[in-house]
Amino acid sequence: MPLSSHHPLRRLLVALVVSCALLAGTTACGGSDDDATTASASATSTAERQKLAKTRFVANAGLAAGATYQWIVKPWKAGKFKKGADGQKFALVKAGLAGAFTYNRLKAATKNAQGDPLLSKAVAPLEAGIASLKDLPSKLRKGDGTDSVASTFDDVINSVKNAGKDAGATVTDKVPSLSQLNSGS
Repeated sequence: MPLSSHHPLRRLLVALVVSCALLAGTTACGGSDDDATTASASATSTAERQKLAKTRFVANAGLAAGATYQWIVKPWKAGKFKKGADGQKFALVKAGLAGAFTYNRLKAATKNAQGDPLLSKAVAPLEAGIASLKDLPSKLRKGDGTDSVASTFDDVINSVKNAGKDAGATVTDKVPSLSQLNSGS
C-alpha cells in the first residue's frame, strides 16, 4: 500500500491528538486570575471598583461572544457541522474548544458583574443559561445535536450582551487569539 494513502488517516490522528491535548489544557485552566486584580482593587473607592467590574465584564463577555460567533455560530450557519461537509471534523473540534472557552469566560464575566450592583442584577437571571453551556462543548466535538447546541450558545451570548447593554456595559465581539482559545483565558 503506498504511503500517500495513509496521509488522511495520519492527519486525522494528529488532529485528534492535538485537539485532545488542547482540550485538556482548556478544561484544566478553569480558574481565574481575578484574585490578584481583586486584591489590588480592594484599596480603591466604590465607584472605581464598579467601573473596574464593568470593564472586566465587558472584556470577558466580549471574548466569549467573539469565540462563539467565530467558531460556533458562523460555521454552523455556513453548514460546516453537517455530515459530509468539507472540513466538518476540524470545524467541530474548533467549536468544542470555543465552547469550553466561552463557558470559562462567561463564568468569569458573571463573577466580574458582582462588583457592580446594576450589572449584577442584570446578569443574575442568566446564570442558569450560562451553567447549561458546561456540557455542550463535548456535544459539539462529537457532532451531537449541533443545531440545538449552536443555537443555545448564540441565545446565551445574546442574552448576556443585552443584559450588559441594559446595565450600561455594552459588549462587543472580540475574537480571542488562538493562544487565548487554547489556554481558556
